[in-house]
Amino acid sequence: MLRRHHYKRHKETPELDVTTFLNLMVVLIPFLLITAVFSRITIMELNLPTAAGGPSSSKPQLSIEVILRKNVLQIGDGRSIVASIPKNGEKHDLRKLSDYLQRLKATYPEKDDATLLVEQDIAYEDMVHVMDAVRIVELKQDGQEEVQKMELFPAISVGDAP
Repeated sequence: MLRRHHYKRHKETPELDVTTFLNLMVVLIPFLLITAVFSRITIMELNLPTAAGGPSSSKPQLSIEVILRKNVLQIGDGRSIVASIPKNGEKHDLRKLSDYLQRLKATYPEKDDATLLVEQDIAYEDMVHVMDAVRIVELKQDGQEEVQKMELFPAISVGDAP
């Protein structure tokens, strides 16, 4: 018994309606373009301290350590704390930190690295602000409106505070 399927040879294909899809694209593309302008990714290269010691040199190296604690910023030389800057109200006094680091940079102009030691439970935003103060300083000359940026210690290592 043969079955015959009757197909129409001239069957019309239904028309594809893409109006809804085009409406979505008209709204979505400008939205994505506008938000893409405001998003910027900045990557800062950090050096993590190593446990292995390198070759020792005959002259002692200056080690700049900025210790970020909840209530105080401390500056150390690798052996002891040489300066303490208490909090100014709710925020750390980054102006005093910057002033002290500028004096260090004037004394040791070839030095370009520093270590940031962070205590537990410190807000990430506070850590970033301190890193910015250690990396660069913005100087405003008298009589000029232009702000000049000067590098202090751009090679920053990050670790846990003792």
